[in-house]
Amino acid sequence: MEACLIVTYRCNAKCHMCNTWQHPSTKDKEFASELVNKIPSGLKFINITGGEPFLRSDLDEIIGIALKKTDRLVISTNGYFTEKIISLAKKYGNRIGIRISIEGLPAANDELRGIKDGFDHGLRTLVTLHDMGIKDIGFGITVSDRNAKDMIELYRLANAMGLEFATATTHNSYYFHKNDNVLENPEMVAGEFERIAGELLQTNKPKNWFRAYFNMGLANKVRGGKRPLPCEVGTDVFFLDPFGNVMPCNGSDEPMIMGNLNEQSFDEIWQGERAEQIRKQVKTCSKQCWMIGSASPAMKKRVAIPLKWVFKNKLRMISNRGKDVCLEPVGN
Repeated sequence: MEACLIVTYRCNAKCHMCNTWQHPSTKDKEFASELVNKIPSGLKFINITGGEPFLRSDLDEIIGIALKKTDRLVISTNGYFTEKIISLAKKYGNRIGIRISIEGLPAANDELRGIKDGFDHGLRTLVTLHDMGIKDIGFGITVSDRNAKDMIELYRLANAMGLEFATATTHNSYYFHKNDNVLENPEMVAGEFERIAGELLQTNKPKNWFRAYFNMGLANKVRGGKRPLPCEVGTDVFFLDPFGNVMPCNGSDEPMIMGNLNEQSFDEIWQGERAEQIRKQVKTCSKQCWMIGSASPAMKKRVAIPLKWVFKNKLRMISNRGKDVCLEPVGN
């Protein structure tokens, strides 16, 4: 099982595609770091996110407890608070990973994130982490019409620096306090995801081949297709919000709260009647989300499906002697 800990809704950014910053949580309402002791042990992966997680003064304590619960931990941040990030990286080294949200080249990033010199701060943080020898670091981009054309350059920059490159597409949910995110030119955006997929598939890294499949899933998503693999959030993954609520995901129109860790144990929540009702809601959900938090567990669980896609398209590339090929779509 995997988990996402949303440690705060406070944020120093004013993102165009997200209004969380207009609806911040308050310090006194956010869960205490000790609450993380109540999440289950033996998790495969924990993502710590926000808001901006580095606005929490006790983030160090949260990480220290969370590391005892998981095989791998990654913090998602806008990278602005370089000194705080570097301080934690010095303490925990390669026990943690860092993903910095960079929404394009400098002009697009600073416009979309609403932070002056945000690109400079993010890149400086990444370069410093890289020089420190931190392995699990990289960019993350949420793609819209405004920045889709920047995606290939950011991928190539990440690749040249030996960094990870994560992708997502704009969408609406209660979490973002948004219902008006739309793509004006979904075919153009889908084409850019396909370009990324093609470059990933040409590398000699198997991990990148599965990322190619994920990006083809994003191309399918923006074209309005159904997700290629079942969504089993609330079964294979859970989210913890800043108030201690356990939920299956953060992509729904309204929060689907299974229970609150301040009031119950995790097992009481996870095995309770309310959780079962919400799992039934997940099965009938029509949103067709394709985000890494739900897609990654599904790909691991049904690895034969993306593996078959990778095999077929690698053969296509070999038969075309490395020339550009039209990759087989995923989903419908």
